[in-house]
Amino acid sequence: MESVMSQSNQRRPIEEPSTLLCFSHLRWEFVYQRPQHILTLASRSKQVIYFEEPVFGDVQQAFMRINDVSPSIKVITPVLTIGTGAADADQTQRRFLDLLVASTPQNLLTTWYYTPMALRFSDHILCDVCVYDCMDELSAFKNAPAELVEMERRLLERADVVFTGGQSLYEAKKAMHGSMFPFPSSIDFTHFHQARGLGHDPADQQLIPHPRVGYFGVIDERLDVSLVARMARSMPDVHFVMIGPVVKIDPAGLPQADNLHWLGAKSYAELPSYLRHWDAGWMPFALNAATRYISPTKTPEFLAAGVPLVSTAIVDVVRTYGAEGLVDIIDAEDAEAKLRALLVHPRDSLLKAVDAYLVDMSWENTWTAMAGHIQRVRSTKNVVQFRRSA
Repeated sequence: MESVMSQSNQRRPIEEPSTLLCFSHLRWEFVYQRPQHILTLASRSKQVIYFEEPVFGDVQQAFMRINDVSPSIKVITPVLTIGTGAADADQTQRRFLDLLVASTPQNLLTTWYYTPMALRFSDHILCDVCVYDCMDELSAFKNAPAELVEMERRLLERADVVFTGGQSLYEAKKAMHGSMFPFPSSIDFTHFHQARGLGHDPADQQLIPHPRVGYFGVIDERLDVSLVARMARSMPDVHFVMIGPVVKIDPAGLPQADNLHWLGAKSYAELPSYLRHWDAGWMPFALNAATRYISPTKTPEFLAAGVPLVSTAIVDVVRTYGAEGLVDIIDAEDAEAKLRALLVHPRDSLLKAVDAYLVDMSWENTWTAMAGHIQRVRSTKNVVQFRRSA
């Protein structure tokens, strides 16, 4: 099965040597997710420069921290002096960006945006193709900049092609751009399939009794912590394992209980070791503006790991995995009953249906399709330029 999942079923476009310059609000080393999957695949045929948001430190002079994470992926982190104002920060990043572009081989250049806010210092860059990979509705997230909506409008005017992180996000934005395509979360099937086999239980999980219900992912305003607390109280015989970094919310405010275990962030490589020892998984997302358009990558990851799963009524989960009977949808009233039913359900009863559903959802297929759209944009531009010069 692994060989099927890891290979693209689509014909790969032939590309000229090129550089992909990505602007992201997410740290490369934070959580391994959509940007890392896609850009790592892109780096097989392109030089990738990943330009992160700045960090502020006790330094006398701003500088670029450069991390060569692979021979073809370079992560750039601007390090600015504490107290640097927004205008000066933009000016410094613009200068750093000009230095980077000037030192980059004069290949085809694709700019790739995960955050519209990067336009404040990059709107002067000339490129062959501009891509906006709209993972989420960032304006609905906690602490979103006030000008984000206007910056996104400008980016949509500039972009040649737009990808969205899910179907409902695509439906909400499709009228805003003439070349927009939905690309919901994909799956590194081989990686998570490891959890179906035998393996050691990580040290910080070994002493946690069964049954275990697990969650992994960023712990922020999208998590329904009141539901987590309520379930821990109502199911004292079940142990809830919560994995992930805590951001934008106060860790001291997380509910505490003897059967509730906050294990902190784990690396992407470690995740299968934890998942293989869970009896069930859950995605207790709050139903709010921040989750209205999400398409959780962890959904297919849970399923590829062979972990039976329940989720609150996230639209993209309900319309896909829920409709196919692969994920049970819960609410506050029936959450305990459905979770208990899942714990006594045979672990492997849905594996055949899961594998059939995930077979075409590899990140390789996603990148191949994206690259095809980019190549068509570039070819169209070349035709137009040729006609104008003829």
